[in-house]
This record gives sequence, structure tokens and C-alpha cells, in this order.
Amino acid sequence: MAFKFTTRRLTFVSRNLQAARSIPNSRPVSRLNQIYLQTQRNMSNSTYTANGENGDPGSTEGELNEWKHRAPYRVHDKAEDFHVRYEGSCHCGKVRYQLSREKPLDAKYCHCTTCQKIHGAPFQWAAIFHKDDINFTHGHHDLGWYESSEKTCVHKLPCKVSCAYCRTPIMDEGRNMILLFPTLIDFKDPADRKNFEISCHMFYPRRVLDIPDGKPKWTGINNESDLIEDSPQEAINELKRKRQEEEDEKKDHN
Repeated sequence: MAFKFTTRRLTFVSRNLQAARSIPNSRPVSRLNQIYLQTQRNMSNSTYTANGENGDPGSTEGELNEWKHRAPYRVHDKAEDFHVRYEGSCHCGKVRYQLSREKPLDAKYCHCTTCQKIHGAPFQWAAIFHKDDINFTHGHHDLGWYESSEKTCVHKLPCKVSCAYCRTPIMDEGRNMILLFPTLIDFKDPADRKNFEISCHMFYPRRVLDIPDGKPKWTGINNESDLIEDSPQEAINELKRKRQEEEDEKKDHN
């Protein structure tokens, strides 16, 4: 009987040769089939390899679990002054978190092709928070990492964080801030959702649909690129004024 082994399966096979020998031979099954069945059982019970080596399931001890004691993953003690303002979760509910800040530091629509591909959507709706603004209550061991520049599944900043079970994108973790996705938040009131209204669009020339909402539309990262014609005229004038001031300041220093 032939089996097609992926790299991940072969890794588990090497770890489970000993376990496979202990399987009762109650019916005529090949040794290879025994190893494969044991491998499948262990794969279904493990999140260690699937999560990019983020620690043993449920454990908070050891070097591989140090990230669980640092923001944004550190669990806040009940004695701490952490006022729960919002609650969010992934699609399957294994990963759940709380937010303490009423309004994000900023909120934007990003139209870059990376966000379009990873989210499988026309754009990414992202809200910026401090790392201490979030408290994960469930699912530390159900988080997975993806570092898009090197395409690796290790916790290397900046990286993208998702539920390793249902694959829902949870957030983008930067070196100083986190970008959360408001669609994961359980808004109790329309006014709460209003707090996450965007301030601008980024990488708008790469859009797959027009959004005539009157918001500033940047060709790249906001304040580091140019505003296109569809942006409010007052925003364009303000950008010109700021850049003229910067040019004048450079001339004064020279």
C-alpha cells in the first residue's frame, strides 16, 4: 500500500517509530500503515509544529514560552487595572481577547497586494493599538505566526498572527504596536463601531474597487507618500504646506 508523505508527516514519522511498534496487530496491516496511523493521531493532537514552534500546547514555562509573558500576549492579572472595553475572537472561538482602549490610536484601510492576498479580501481594515491594550484570555497555544518578508512561520517581528486552527487573521504584530482587525470584535453598540472609523486609505492605487468616502487616499504609507486627486482638497493643501515647511527648514540648516 503506497502513501504520499509530506515533509510534515515525515517529521512526525521519525518521532513515532517507537510508538508505532506498540500498536496491537489485530488485523493484517503493514508496518508502514501502522506508522502512518500513529502519525495522524499525533498530528491531530499537536499544535506545536503547526504553530511555528510557539511552545507546547497549554504550557507557559520554558524558553519556547517566554513570548507568553510579554505584551501583547502576557495575561493580565485580575488585580491589574485592565478595564475591559471590547471583546474579540477568531471564527472558531479558540482564540479570544479583550481590549481596554476605547478608541484605537488610528484606523486605516490598506489596499496593498500583500493584505489583499493574506486576507482574501479587497483591502485590510486595521486598527492600531499599544501592545498593553490587549489581553488574550484563551488560545495562547492556538496562535500561529507568519513573517511575510522571509515567508517563515517563526515569531519574528514584524509578523502576522493567526489562529492555527481556523486560520483567522488575529493581528499584525509590529516592534512597538499591534494592528488589530475590527471585524473580529463583538461590537455591542453602533457607537462602538464608530470609534473604529478609518482616517485614511493606504496604497490606494492598488485598489480593486473604488471607495468614494471622502477620506485621504495615499499612494503608499500615509504621511510617507503622496495623496492622489480623489483625496479631500484640504488634506492635499495641508500636505503641501507641511512639506514646504520641511524644505524651508532644510534650507535654513544649510
